[in-house]
Amino acid sequence: MTKLSVNINKIATLRNSRGANNPDLIKVALDCERFGAQGITVHPRPDERHIRYTDVYDLKSLINNELNIEGNPTEKKFVDLVLAIKPTQVTLVPDAEGQLTSNHGWDTMKHQQYLKDLVAQFQSAGIRVSIFVDPTIKMVEAAATTGTDRIELYTEAYASRYHQDRQAAVEPYINAARAANDVGLGINAGHDLDLNNLQFFAQQIPKLLEVSIGHALISDALYLGLENTIQLYLRKLSYE
Repeated sequence: MTKLSVNINKIATLRNSRGANNPDLIKVALDCERFGAQGITVHPRPDERHIRYTDVYDLKSLINNELNIEGNPTEKKFVDLVLAIKPTQVTLVPDAEGQLTSNHGWDTMKHQQYLKDLVAQFQSAGIRVSIFVDPTIKMVEAAATTGTDRIELYTEAYASRYHQDRQAAVEPYINAARAANDVGLGINAGHDLDLNNLQFFAQQIPKLLEVSIGHALISDALYLGLENTIQLYLRKLSYE
């Protein structure tokens, strides 16, 4: 079964809007685990507009399952944080400063040596590394030569085309996943996956290990409740 990692950035955004500790980010993370999530994802950005760096330290000491830290490694502060925390996984994302949300994968050919050096640095600290990529075979194959453990397929293009032609929308991802399988890369996926499009995607992608979902899941929880929402997402991943 594909694992579900819940991205809790939106919880931090809501908390920060009032300057206190409501909702309690740590309690939400622990509840997500208690409700069945196999991982927690955070994406601290330089301006700390949602997840704060202190949050990551608190989470590391309290959560029981996998911690996935996403971010742009061009920020030394981010690299230092990851090496200090030693999460289960770091996902390298090429965000620009001030970017609203992630919107593209790495050019793994252009940044080959840079990524190779980062992968080696994180792996030497015992951290699993995933590189955020678009569903392009040449980018997947170049990612493999960096030594990374996994890739995370950026799924916004799939989600945006799902209702028009879901088979056409998923086809590039199937091809990219097959290429990843051929070169021994683990496969994660994330961005705009939701209760409508998740099950089909998971059924089509061979050896999909993990999805990271935040915005849609937290939005669904406003209507359905957090525990029920997590259970619904897990059912989609178990193909029920």
